[in-house]
Amino acid sequence: MENKNMTDIIEAYLKKVLKQKEQVEIRRSEIAERFDCVPSQINYVINTRFTIQKGYLVESKRGGGGYIRIIKVQVLDEVDMLNTMIEIIGNNITERDAKSVVQRLYDDKIITKREAKLMIVAMDKSLYTGDRVTDNRVRANLLRSMLANLSYEEPNKRKAD
Repeated sequence: MENKNMTDIIEAYLKKVLKQKEQVEIRRSEIAERFDCVPSQINYVINTRFTIQKGYLVESKRGGGGYIRIIKVQVLDEVDMLNTMIEIIGNNITERDAKSVVQRLYDDKIITKREAKLMIVAMDKSLYTGDRVTDNRVRANLLRSMLANLSYEEPNKRKAD
């Protein structure tokens, strides 16, 4: 058996459940008990592996009857997806989140492998100033511009790998 960490195991479990249903409702304490880990590890998995950039919407309700609901986002077409990603990016984006956006677009066959590689290179922190605030703004502007340009093309003219 391959050596996976607890975060990967919990992520795989939740994704398996999401393949069977469009959404899953969990109680953090129940999942923590199931995997014999602390509840904060469940938060970590949800906050890092189930983001909107990766195609998930997370809702939560706190308190005794509280839950965490994870919903796999379904986008109608390529232009809708590109526009949604442009909105999500906003005025700044980290390198990690930018790469997640690009990966999602590639996974959903909205961009080609070549386009994804070029976009990933353009998001790399080594190309920027080192000032996090400025770099996140520049990265967001660049990525939004790329996605806007792709949305102007006819979707069927580009063919994903």
